[in-house]
Amino acid sequence: MEFFLTPSILFIALIIAFLAYFLVFAFKRQFGGAKNLPPGSMGWPIMGETIEFLFGKPENFVFKRMKKYSPDIFKTKILGEKTAVICGPNGHKFLFSNEQKLFTVFRPHSMQKLFRSYQAKAPAPSENEAKILRSPAFLKPEALVRYLGKMDSITQQQMQSYWEGKDTVKVSPLAKTLTLSLACRFFLGTDDPERIARLVSNFDDITVGMHSFTLNFPGTIFYRAKKAAAAIRKELTSVVKEKRDAISTSGAPMQDILSHMIVATDPSGTHMPEAEISDKMMGLLTAGYSTVATAITFFMKYVGKRPDIYKKILDEQMDVASAKKDGELLQWEDIQKMKYSWNVVYEVMRLTPPLQGTFREAITDFTYAGYTIPKGWKIYWTVSTTNKNPEYFPNPEIFDPSRYNDEKAIPPYTFVPFGGGPRTCPGKEYARLAILTFIHNVMKRFKWELEFPNEKIFGDMMPTPEKGLPVRLRAL
Repeated sequence: MEFFLTPSILFIALIIAFLAYFLVFAFKRQFGGAKNLPPGSMGWPIMGETIEFLFGKPENFVFKRMKKYSPDIFKTKILGEKTAVICGPNGHKFLFSNEQKLFTVFRPHSMQKLFRSYQAKAPAPSENEAKILRSPAFLKPEALVRYLGKMDSITQQQMQSYWEGKDTVKVSPLAKTLTLSLACRFFLGTDDPERIARLVSNFDDITVGMHSFTLNFPGTIFYRAKKAAAAIRKELTSVVKEKRDAISTSGAPMQDILSHMIVATDPSGTHMPEAEISDKMMGLLTAGYSTVATAITFFMKYVGKRPDIYKKILDEQMDVASAKKDGELLQWEDIQKMKYSWNVVYEVMRLTPPLQGTFREAITDFTYAGYTIPKGWKIYWTVSTTNKNPEYFPNPEIFDPSRYNDEKAIPPYTFVPFGGGPRTCPGKEYARLAILTFIHNVMKRFKWELEFPNEKIFGDMMPTPEKGLPVRLRAL
C-alpha cells in the first residue's frame, strides 16, 4: 500500500517536530544551559525531587547524592526551585563567609504565602526592626539575664500544673505548651494560659506547612497551615490592639519585642501597620517555639534510654540546686555550671536536629568546588551533610555527649546547629536558657522511663514522636 503525505498529515508532522524541538531546547535551557553545573539530577518534570526531600530522611537524601555525585556539591530541584546543595564543613564555611556577597536568604514559596511579610527576595529587616532585635532589651545575654528568673518561674508553674502528681505524661505536647508559653511571654508580654492553649495546634500546622506543596484545598498540609496562620494572625492582631491601648493609656512598660514594634516608626514617622506587626510576630513565635520544643522532647527520649547519662546530669543539676536558697530562682551563674547538661543537648541536636536547614538565593554567578552556580539558583544549607558523617563523628549513631568534652576535638564547621556567620540564629542564647531551665526543673523532680522506647518518629522538618513520647514519672 502506498502512503501519501497529505497536507494535513504534513502539517501535523511539522507541529510534532516543532514541539519536540521546543521541548528539547527548553529542557536543555532549564537543566543544562549553563556550563559546568554541579553533578546531580533534577528529577521529575515540575516535581523535581521534592517528594523524596520532604518525606525521606534528610540525611539519607543528602548522603545518597553526596556518594553518587560529589561530597562537595550536587544539584537538585526541590520545592519548585533549581537548587545546589553545598556540603561538608568547607561548604558551611563558604556559605557563612559569603552572606550578602554571593547570596541572600530565600524563603520557599509555601513560607512566603503563609507569612505575608516574607517576600521572594527576603529583604533585610528595616532599620527599626534590626534595632529592635539587636537591642539589649531582648536577645543579648545581658538582657536574657533579667528574663531568666521569669523563665524559671514559668517552667516551675508548668511543672506544677501538668507534671507533678501524674504517673504518666506525654512529653511532646507539654514541651510545646511550655515553649509557646515562654515565647509568648518573652515576645508578646502575655502569659494568658487559655490564649496560649488555643494556639499550640495552629503553630504545629504552620511549622509543618512551611516546607510543603502549595496545594490549597481541604485535606492538604498547606491548606491546614493557611487556616492556622489566619487563626494566629487574628489572635495576634487582637493582642497588638490590646498592647497598643495599654501603652497609649497607661504608659505600660516596654519589656517585650511587641511593645517596641508598636512604638517604632520609620524615617517618615509612620508606625508599622498592625497586620504587618502580627505577621512578623507570628514568624518570631514560630521560630522560638518548634525548635526548642523539639530539643526538649528528644532530650527526654535519649536520656530516658541512658541511666548512666541521666545520673551525670542529675549530679550536675543537684549541685546547682544545693547551692541555692529555698525558693531562689535560677541566675546566670547557675546556667554556666550546666556544662555537661548542655553537652547532652548538643548530642540531642546532632542526632535529631530541630532545624534541618535553610535556603539561600545566588545574587550573582559564582564558582564552588570547580562548579558554576548561576544567579537565581537556590542554595540549600543543611546540617545533614556533617552531623552523622563518621569522618567527623566516630560511631555517629551512638549517643555520646563526651564528644564535646574537648571543643577542639570537633573539627571547625562540622557541628553548626545554630548556623554561623552573619545569620547565626539570633535566638541561640534564648534557646539555651529555655532548654537548660527545663532540664534543671525536670531533673530536680523526676526520674522517668519511656513507655515506648522504640516509638516511631514522623516528620523530618519537625520531628515528632508518633504517640507524643509518653513517659512514666517517679518523683525524687
